[in-house]
Amino acid sequence: MELKEIYEIFRQCGSITTDTRKISRGTMFFALKGDSFDGNAFAADALEKGASYCVIDNPQYRTDDRCILVDNVLATMQQLATYHRRQFNIPVLAITGTNGKTTTKELVTAVLSKRYRTHSTQGNFNNHIGVPITLLTTPLDTQIAVVETGANHPGEIDFLCRIAEPDFGLITNVGKAHLEGFGSFEGVINTKTEMYRYLAGKNGRVFVNADDDILMERSSAMPRTTYGQSAAADVKGAFVGANPYMKFYFENGDNVYSVQTNLLGDYNLPNAMAAVCVGQYFGVELFDIKRALEEYMPTNSRSQFKQTANNKLFLDCYNANPSSMKAAVENFGKMQCANAVVMLGGMKELGPTSEQEHRNVVAMAQSFGFSKMVFVGEEFAFVKGLADNVLWFATSQDAKQYFIDNPLDNCTILIKGSNSTKMGELVDSL
Repeated sequence: MELKEIYEIFRQCGSITTDTRKISRGTMFFALKGDSFDGNAFAADALEKGASYCVIDNPQYRTDDRCILVDNVLATMQQLATYHRRQFNIPVLAITGTNGKTTTKELVTAVLSKRYRTHSTQGNFNNHIGVPITLLTTPLDTQIAVVETGANHPGEIDFLCRIAEPDFGLITNVGKAHLEGFGSFEGVINTKTEMYRYLAGKNGRVFVNADDDILMERSSAMPRTTYGQSAAADVKGAFVGANPYMKFYFENGDNVYSVQTNLLGDYNLPNAMAAVCVGQYFGVELFDIKRALEEYMPTNSRSQFKQTANNKLFLDCYNANPSSMKAAVENFGKMQCANAVVMLGGMKELGPTSEQEHRNVVAMAQSFGFSKMVFVGEEFAFVKGLADNVLWFATSQDAKQYFIDNPLDNCTILIKGSNSTKMGELVDSL
């Protein structure tokens, strides 16, 4: 069946899914394969649950005329997503970066939604499956789309851009993450800036943090709008304080707008300023930009503050790499809280630099003189016996049980780690 024919069928369906647990009547089910499953085997189940059609690539499971047989389900879904994107004559903004891309995407979406019907990536569904799903779920009345793209190996950002075909791009920053896949920090830079090179080929515009020398240099030959604290930025702003939530201001001519956010830490300033910059470029009223940023509430343990019966918690346990860990710990240290405790989980995919990067984190944490330091994961095993105020646990469950048995009280606690380290599980014990 030709792609155009599949697209016409897709348009008749009310929704799409790759998960039979999320089937609703009228859904188109894409039978993707994984390391430990074959979605083709669930095609009949999807139809029984109410799916209108299933896209499969194994003829063995074509038990119904509603099963559309293709050579490769994933490739078809990606091609279909691009075909759907081409039905829209609207701005598409792609966002990537080592840290802050999901928060930036959420803030940009909040700002743009004050003026436009805006569609954006849900959560951090930003890979070779998530980007097509974002595009295929774009309603026909959308006026602007914001697509988050992620990568853990070279070529991935370029590949995702060729699926989404953005007109605008924003790289939040480049830092040391996924070094196993990228090979080096230079590999990270080259991969993230694939977005710039893609957009340069179609004369697209980028939004660039004027305080980031690497990104300014890599975007110097492109149409761009800059933001940040630099006097040379097109859209200027500055950090005011964080107690605990960040307050900042942005300027427009002689007007200064003060913004009290619900975000933790000065490291969120570039994320907020990116949203200000994008909003201004697309003509969102300045007061609406301020209002959108003040109304935004972080979720999923991203820059969240939580008051428990016993302690104050700063939750940033969705992602961790050397640059985001440094930013979170430094910000927490500068707050100079009484009874300050850091609980840090191991960082993943750092390759041969892993041990040194973890030692750097420990040394930095020690420099702030926190009351207690808790490290979780085999990556931090070297801290055992380091000092009386240092605790090490192999897993978050071990740490959780320890604090159930030895409760903390009247402490201010930073919890930071990769999602895979499950640092969020400690919350119930604190």
